[in-house]
Amino acid sequence: MKLIDGKILAEKIKDKIALEIASFNGPRPGLAIILVGERPDSKLYVSLKEKQAKAVGIDTHLYNCDEDISQENLIATIKFLNDDPVIDGILLQLPLPNNLDTDLIVNTINPAKDIDGFTKINREHLMSANTEVGFMPPVYGVILSILASINFDLAEKKVCLLVNSDIFEDNLEETLKRQNAIITKNTKEADVVITAQGKAKSITAEMIKDDAVIIDIGINHDTNNKLCGDVDALAMEKKLGYLTPVPGGVGPMTIAMAFWNTLIAYKKLHKVK
Repeated sequence: MKLIDGKILAEKIKDKIALEIASFNGPRPGLAIILVGERPDSKLYVSLKEKQAKAVGIDTHLYNCDEDISQENLIATIKFLNDDPVIDGILLQLPLPNNLDTDLIVNTINPAKDIDGFTKINREHLMSANTEVGFMPPVYGVILSILASINFDLAEKKVCLLVNSDIFEDNLEETLKRQNAIITKNTKEADVVITAQGKAKSITAEMIKDDAVIIDIGINHDTNNKLCGDVDALAMEKKLGYLTPVPGGVGPMTIAMAFWNTLIAYKKLHKVK
């Protein structure tokens, strides 16, 4: 299989963002990142987002919150950022500690600053006829961009979704249907397989037909503690088609798409055409 290099695609997106921000000749977009606790993976992701955001011209404002922060105080922080004119986008690093109600806290974010597209209002906009109002979740944008990069037209193509979240699956399914895709549960007949199961190397070559496109969103560690996706990439090498590797596939692009949404939020809030 041919590997789709998400790093190269992400750099192209970030280059566009940097050029547009440079053309403003004024205040730069402001992104607030909220990190709760000391999870090593979350701290790493936030560090990457901070560094890359600054590289494209987005000012970052990091809010480090203690693991035992009360729900009331975290909500108060978000409400403060909702009203802060310097902040155009809010990114809440997930997962949150178990003592916090993630759904309640996410829906405290002002939908106009919800660059992850996780709030109920933004999800409703995504499912409505007027999809221009809210934000498309970055990973959805990544999927469409990856397919566009290989000139893959979803119309009348069969797509199989292997995910472990009903909300994620339902909204993504609707997004793909609007591209005239046909949803199937059979991986062997699918032209596109999108997996986000969190099961290391669970997708084998026997499950996939030749010429299929596999978009691997899974992030796992194998028996050697090496980072890997849901797909057994080694077993796929001799098959025809395309595969996003883990690492280096969806991950870099998801960060770039979050920056793209931040730029959109800035332009809407500042009425920039």
